Amino acid sequence: MLIYLCIIFGLPTFFLALEFISFLFTGRRLYSKPQILTLEIAGMLFLPLFYLGVFDESANDCCSDSATFSPEHKPTIYLLIFLCIAAYFYSSLKGTIKSPVVEVLINVLLLFGFVLNIFIGIHIGDIYWLFGNIPVGILLLFRMIENHRLFLEHHQIHTIEPDNFFEKVAWKILALHPLLKIPVLFLLCLPVFTVITSLLMLFGQKPDAIVRAFTDTYKHGFSQLDHLCNNVACGGHFLCSVAANGHKKVVKPIRYGDRNGHKIICNRQLLIANAFEELIQEKMPRSHRYIRSQYNKVGNVIHHHYHLFSHKWLSDCIYLLMKPLELVFLITLYTFDQKPENRIARQYVRKRQ
Repeated sequence: MLIYLCIIFGLPTFFLALEFISFLFTGRRLYSKPQILTLEIAGMLFLPLFYLGVFDESANDCCSDSATFSPEHKPTIYLLIFLCIAAYFYSSLKGTIKSPVVEVLINVLLLFGFVLNIFIGIHIGDIYWLFGNIPVGILLLFRMIENHRLFLEHHQIHTIEPDNFFEKVAWKILALHPLLKIPVLFLLCLPVFTVITSLLMLFGQKPDAIVRAFTDTYKHGFSQLDHLCNNVACGGHFLCSVAANGHKKVVKPIRYGDRNGHKIICNRQLLIANAFEELIQEKMPRSHRYIRSQYNKVGNVIHHHYHLFSHKWLSDCIYLLMKPLELVFLITLYTFDQKPENRIARQYVRKRQ
């Protein structure tokens, strides 16, 4: 799988890197227009959509691959990515200079896309995904250079007569030297982003959604919620595990146990529940797989809100609510297992190597 991903993401990176090196030394594009269009579709459209559609998980999860962008704030980041891609292809296909205000807006989105691409690359943090970020960055650089060239050619041939103040300012910005033009466009990113954010607020997004799309995640470059995964033991009986963390007089812990290398608190309810699952797994493996998959959904909810279960009174309530099920589990064990207490006693005991 990894080899195929390297090929899919690596080929556009390789060909675009060759063209970029050639452009630096010769000032000319290496490939023909159809070849460039193919690389643009692969680098600016296919690779981003492939990653977002296949690898960006739908939820934060401590115990498996987690969402790249915060599920709650994902619409903001997705819309910004879409606008940057749309600006790129509009600029690539238009062929001539349009309204100066539109030209400035396109260049602002291209520059914003370039910066956003860097932050996404840092946030993903995996070196393999750089093969997806590098072609996007190269293509955006090429497009900003081509836009500047096209404007200079247009400026030399045509007499420019702005119709209003905004067009006049826009023309002056477009005519700036690149070393001055880029900082000005970067400053203009702020009002453009403010307008986009204001519109998104009408649909329930927050003003700081673009920041929180990165920070309200687990296990990525800018993630700020990793502490919520502390002491989360992945797998096992989620509800019973939580219940065992209540007040000692209520949940009656009896010993510590080992689960996936983590030390956990074990009470009789947890041991009975795990013994029951072991019995079902032995006797009815197909039914166990289905039950386990459904129960894992409960675990996902607990993982997403694990901080709530630091309150012992909540664990006490779960313990009491699980009591009827505990009785069902115990009756089943005594009915179908020859030595139910032996099975219960060996749960979460570290196996000797």
